[in-house]
Amino acid sequence: MLNLSSGRTLYYGKGDVLVYRTYARPLEVLAIPESPYTGNRNVIFAHNVKFAVSGQSLLTSFTEGDNGQVVATDSMKNFLLRQAASFQGCAAEELLGFLGERFLEQYAHIDAVEISADRIPFQPVEVPGPGGFYDSSLVFRRSHNERASAGLTIEKTESGPRIVSHWCGLSDLQLIKVSGSSFYGFIRDEYTTLPEAKDRPLFIFLDILWKYEDAADAQKPEAGKYVAAEQIRDIAQNVFYEFATPSIQYLIWLIGQRILTRFPQLAEVRFESNNRTWETIVEPADGTSAGVFTEPRPPYGFQGFSMTRDDLLSAPEIPS
Repeated sequence: MLNLSSGRTLYYGKGDVLVYRTYARPLEVLAIPESPYTGNRNVIFAHNVKFAVSGQSLLTSFTEGDNGQVVATDSMKNFLLRQAASFQGCAAEELLGFLGERFLEQYAHIDAVEISADRIPFQPVEVPGPGGFYDSSLVFRRSHNERASAGLTIEKTESGPRIVSHWCGLSDLQLIKVSGSSFYGFIRDEYTTLPEAKDRPLFIFLDILWKYEDAADAQKPEAGKYVAAEQIRDIAQNVFYEFATPSIQYLIWLIGQRILTRFPQLAEVRFESNNRTWETIVEPADGTSAGVFTEPRPPYGFQGFSMTRDDLLSAPEIPS
């Protein structure tokens, strides 16, 4: 949230700025054991951008109706779209930093900007060719699965624009594990109707946020410290597969441990998880037998948790 030096909240901006940039610079990242992902050709580099500005000079637009210092949000939208053509980078975090810094250079009376974006994922269509199928690099299909996101707050200083806060994220990851999860041993009293489960299908919705020790690592993927959301996704999937877990709480702890182990350049990882486990209609006889399930009735359970490198150092050793 953008605030003035007085502590007053003051901002305005534009949301749902859809930026469909083609042929950005390809992204390359170092391989990790849990993931086949090593980069993106960025033939389609698309984002849904949200942009807000703040500054003392804008106060009278609120208090007096004086629009003399107001940059119209339609102008903001046009600025973001036009400047995206000049972007020479390969990652969402780079794009946000580029656009924010360019805006502060263009409008000297603006003190700070807050910019965030969801990556709009497009996947290449596979077409037949000699020896099998290959990515067409020409036709893509829009994906409505999980998406990467990022956000920056950039302030103007005497030495130039400076990133004062940042976050990176993966939203709406949905995973079902059909066996190997349990939930029992919880408090039972006169309000408890939930049966204990020694083996249950576990369906979770998961958002993961992370921060770097040095925000510059997210701005320079070529330096080899950039963390791709796709690799965070693959770590979460692999840990879910590898471990039998007694709760979602412990599952996200294990995922966080693995993320911080794989990426020492990260300072913090945060989770928001939802329990969307199916309601059992026909109980399977064992872990590989047929069962029938349906959507759970509302309401749903959720969990929130954050971890830092201190948790990694103090925790018992977990296989990685």
